[in-house]
Parts: sequence; C-alpha cells; structure tokens
Amino acid sequence: MAEKSKKTNKIIFDEISANDAFAILKILAGKDEDILERIEQIAIEYLSGVDIDDIASQVYFNLDNIPVEDVWDRSGSTRNGYVDPTEMAWEMFETALEPFLEELKKYQKLSMYVEAKNYCIGILKGIYRFEKESTSEYKDWAVDAPAENFDWILDEWKKGQGNLNDIADVDDFIKKNFTDWSQ
Repeated sequence: MAEKSKKTNKIIFDEISANDAFAILKILAGKDEDILERIEQIAIEYLSGVDIDDIASQVYFNLDNIPVEDVWDRSGSTRNGYVDPTEMAWEMFETALEPFLEELKKYQKLSMYVEAKNYCIGILKGIYRFEKESTSEYKDWAVDAPAENFDWILDEWKKGQGNLNDIADVDDFIKKNFTDWSQ
C-alpha cells in the first residue's frame, strides 16, 4: 500500500504546474515559520549562482537572434501612421533586454547586491559582445542601440545599488574591458 502511495505522490508532484507549486509553497510557508526560513535559505542559495559569462552569452544570443524580418514586418505603413524601421529595431533591442533588467532588479530588491553587480556585468558584457562580434543583418538597423542601452542598463543598476565600492568595481571593469565605451 505504501508503495502505491509513493507512486501516486510522484505522479501528482510531476503534474503540478509552476503556478500550483508556488501557491502550495506559499501555503506551507504561511503555516510553518521553520519551513518559511528553509524556503528562503534554499532560494538564496539557488539565486546566488550568478555566472557572468552565462548571462553575457544569453544576452548576446537574444540580441543576435532578433530576426531582421521582424523589423521589416513591424515597421512601415500601419493603420495608425508610419513606424520607422530604425525605431522598431531599437524597440526590439530594448524588449530583448527587459527580462534581464527585471532579473537584475530582483536581485537588488532581495538585497543581493553582489549578485546584482555580477548580473549587470553579464548584461553589459553581452551587449558589448553583440556590438563587436555580431554579423546579424538586424544590427544594421539598430546602429547606436548597443552603446545607448549599455549606458541605460548601467544607469538602472546604479540607481538600485547602494554600495559605492560595487559601483567603483563595475566602473573599473568597464574601463579595463570596454575601453571604447568607458564613461
């Protein structure tokens, strides 16, 4: 009987959606302070593994894989007027970066400032790599977008970063690694 119960539990666990799991986790945390503390401990351990090069690769991949055809399809004459292809390319660039900026801000909200710093460096590194290495036809439509968005991401990070040493570290990193974009 116990074997069947374990099998049923595994099936139920495998079929729970992410939303269901989150709701269940909140219920458990609300009922037991020890469980809440353990969940927070696991979350911090899970979130603390920020790999700068991995983030940079993800950013580069997202930017490098924006199809130029999407720029063409979303621009030109519309019912509401005209959308310039360059403006659309910029909008698509910013849209590709938004999930990364949200993740960076999450680290700052959680007071995980070292992780936020590393995440920021990863984003900047990915943008810089896109500017220097990409041969994407899309890139021709978003000529100044990498440098402008590099500065935007850096400014957004600085707004939420209270540690002046972290800001100095990132500024030094930029001066050493992105010499032509250092401020």
